[in-house]
Amino acid sequence: MTGRLILLRHGQTEWSRTGRHTGRTDVALTAEGEEQARALRTWSSMLDPRLVLVSPLERARRTAELAGLADVVLDDNLQEWDYGGYEGLTTPQIRQTTEPGWTVFRNGVVPGDTPGESLEQVASRAGAVLERVRPELEHGDVVLVGHGHALRVLTTVWLDVDPCMGAQLLLDPATVSMLGSQHDVPAIASWNVPVTD
Repeated sequence: MTGRLILLRHGQTEWSRTGRHTGRTDVALTAEGEEQARALRTWSSMLDPRLVLVSPLERARRTAELAGLADVVLDDNLQEWDYGGYEGLTTPQIRQTTEPGWTVFRNGVVPGDTPGESLEQVASRAGAVLERVRPELEHGDVVLVGHGHALRVLTTVWLDVDPCMGAQLLLDPATVSMLGSQHDVPAIASWNVPVTD
């Protein structure tokens, strides 16, 4: 493999700023999120990726656009975790009303009428993304523009470790991470790096 797998989390939204679980709700970037995305232009101008895959949700598409990434391809498998009935709630709210000590990586999402996705389902989607990009990585870099939890799960699939480990991989808005390998062992080359213009 000659290429790097470059992960870009979208810029700040009002819901990410306040810690609300933002799965499929299509919220826009804040003014600060748009600034964060524009600051990525200098960084992205140094890239010549073979492929740029982007979540179809507005916050990811807008980040890619403002960052100056060209020829993007939308990929539904890069969408954020579907939180079901926990959509829009913060972790403290969920712990107070439903389940003390809850985390999405350990406990999953609420059962019932709006169950959302299991960790295994998110990992399966991540695996599909990786299968799609592996041939391209033989020839150059691939950029994935997506969401915090989904990209953390994708990283665990890349590393071939338990997806629950994603809980330990913090990922801030508008940060860049790079995955690669050393001696054919999947590895994290850099993680959660802020980019300033």
